[in-house]
Amino acid sequence: MASKKRQKIREQDVEGLKYFARLHPLLRRLHDVGCDRDRAANRTLHYDEYCMLALLFLFNPVVSSLRALQQASELKKVQRKLNCPRASLGSLSEATQVFDPERLVEIIEELSLELQPVVHDPRLRDLKQTLIAVDGSLLKRLPQITQASFSAQIGGPAPDSWRLHTQFEVLRGVPRRSDLTNARNSGESNEKTVLRKHLQPDCCYVTDRGYEQFSLFNEIVDAQSSYVCRVKNDHHFEATETRPLSDDAKAAGVLSDSIGKMGSPKSRRIEHPHHAVRLITIKVEIHPKRGGKKSNAATKDLVIATNLLDVPPEVIALIYQYRWTIEIFFRFFKHILGCRHLLSQKQEGIEIQTYCAIIACLLISLWTGRKPTLRTYEMICYYFTGLADEEELQAHISKLPPADA
Repeated sequence: MASKKRQKIREQDVEGLKYFARLHPLLRRLHDVGCDRDRAANRTLHYDEYCMLALLFLFNPVVSSLRALQQASELKKVQRKLNCPRASLGSLSEATQVFDPERLVEIIEELSLELQPVVHDPRLRDLKQTLIAVDGSLLKRLPQITQASFSAQIGGPAPDSWRLHTQFEVLRGVPRRSDLTNARNSGESNEKTVLRKHLQPDCCYVTDRGYEQFSLFNEIVDAQSSYVCRVKNDHHFEATETRPLSDDAKAAGVLSDSIGKMGSPKSRRIEHPHHAVRLITIKVEIHPKRGGKKSNAATKDLVIATNLLDVPPEVIALIYQYRWTIEIFFRFFKHILGCRHLLSQKQEGIEIQTYCAIIACLLISLWTGRKPTLRTYEMICYYFTGLADEEELQAHISKLPPADA
């Protein structure tokens, strides 16, 4: 069967570019990144311009490949609105070998500071630390990733999947930082190792059992932060205080609340918590996974470990419940990134595209004042392709539920 002929991108296929105007001041600092090796001073595609084109790629379904992006860069409208020159296919391909992905992290941090909280739960008003949900997600077999297996030409076989380690700021509904590693979850790519490299003070890290490690708990406390972590229910625990449960705690499903020492005294090879640990047991409803094993049990008991000693147990249960906001973010994020082609098969190129996708999430939140959702992303894409006008986009945004709904 003959392959379908590629559609040529026209000026009218690219709309809504005025929304990119506010990115110019943020990205301008990247203009000279990578130019130190350009001794002939003949570079035509700079880092800020590459990022603008990458964002155009993420928001515009018509621009569906690196070649299509190159073609879009030839349009006068794109050059004028994005302040970008025509880019050759060679310069787009070479860009990821020149530009440093980490320089985008500071852009993400600055955009994050502009966002207002999207969660206004009064039960969290007394929490003094920033609530950070932490998790890793596999970006498995993204489109074109398997094509990277031909990479004997570019330095050996590439992994067929990657792991995105993310710190997600719960109350503002945005990622604080994300780190891309191979998917092995060992050595430098281990999720606990990645987290301990980026610990900050005055944070409350909310994690699942994959981050259960006494030495990590100690490092979080040493960093002047806190943790709320689901742990196994068979740990050796010597309670020094058992607290009575209030009616609010019982209504939240709290079964027990104790403070004590965690870890068996017979185990000397393992570093034990050097601080008092609080264990809270919560009864939760089971939501079976699609295609998973069926269970007759309607509930199960979760054990939460924390160093927050003065926070009511029902609030600890609520904090852990908010950990699932990062799962919702991953589903949304993978739609933006995972349903698109990769602009590069090199790790640096995938990192740049990943960070640009995070910037896209932040832009949706800033443009709408709401959590980024799949429907809103699709509506913005319709606007950028001219299928929806600005009035229809604004009508969609006005119908979105309140930020904390």
